[in-house]
Amino acid sequence: MLWIKALHIVFVVTWFAGLFYLPRLFIYHVESDNAAVRTQLQVMQRRLLGITHIGGALALTFGIWLLILAPGYLHQGWLHAKLALVLGLVAYHAWLAHFVRLFAENRNTRSSRWLRVFNEVPALFLIAIVLLVVVKPT
Repeated sequence: MLWIKALHIVFVVTWFAGLFYLPRLFIYHVESDNAAVRTQLQVMQRRLLGITHIGGALALTFGIWLLILAPGYLHQGWLHAKLALVLGLVAYHAWLAHFVRLFAENRNTRSSRWLRVFNEVPALFLIAIVLLVVVKPT
């Protein structure tokens, strides 16, 4: 079980790296006046999204595996809250994929200011999830 937990944590970190950095690439894209730079940022966004998909899928896979090995956690309220937050992260991840498509088609309408706020969302999820997992409030 410890190996599964360790791999879950590794892929959660991988997933969050993408969730944190993709919006930053969007900000750079919006703020750039250089067509070549914007084209390069589109490539970076697409590639990073692919790695983020892999990290997220493996984080979820190992997390589900942990629940199969320790189903008793499913009866604890803190885990219900954590799983709700994870669903929120999956939705955020899907929104990032939507933005990658918009930027690839040069159809983004969001400002860099809006994207800066949007960039902070996964940090709030991370804080809440870590607190729930470590403290396990009843």
